[in-house]
Amino acid sequence: MGEAQLPDYPRGLTFEQVWAALMETKARQEESAVRFDRQAEHFERKAEQFDRKAEQFDLWMEKSSREWDKRFGNLSNRFGEVVEYMIAPNLREKFQELGLNFPVSSQNSVVTDHENNLFFEVDVKLENGDKAMLVEIKTKLTTEDVKDHIERLEKMRKYADLHGDKRTFLGAVAGGGMTANVKEYVLKQGFFVIEPSGETFIITPPNDQPKEW
Repeated sequence: MGEAQLPDYPRGLTFEQVWAALMETKARQEESAVRFDRQAEHFERKAEQFDRKAEQFDLWMEKSSREWDKRFGNLSNRFGEVVEYMIAPNLREKFQELGLNFPVSSQNSVVTDHENNLFFEVDVKLENGDKAMLVEIKTKLTTEDVKDHIERLEKMRKYADLHGDKRTFLGAVAGGGMTANVKEYVLKQGFFVIEPSGETFIITPPNDQPKEW
């Protein structure tokens, strides 16, 4: 038999040339794979660093938020207390100018009735034999505060009925600041509006007759 014939390669390339070309391609692929792996590791390290920094940032924000709430929340509460103590002592005289006489005044009344599930607080309560005025004082008054006061008066009415108190209850809200829309909403609910004016404060009666509970 004669010698085995080598296959013909395209364009006259020899086996050695094709093999060399394949090896070169393989080397380039391996080099590319190595570069890809290095880049993947680099991005992975960056992602881990970003995650750590993001976690640190979240912890910082959480701490800052707590400090902000503590500082400015306390400041807001203190300011509300100042407003309350400025308004409360003169409320009886101001309401007397409107024809409402309340000889008894009390601050920070708390009702805790576990048996009937009634719990609420009253910033200022003005009283006489026939009526009682529940006053809510806020640094800045909102419609939600007004709705809460309506609920407070409903609880007061229920508590009074359970304990044989037949007096009529009225409502008033005081705010160191309130928008015109909030004030109008308050008056429509039948509440008196108490707001600062210069060195004192004024009381605006509701649009119609004061609402009674």
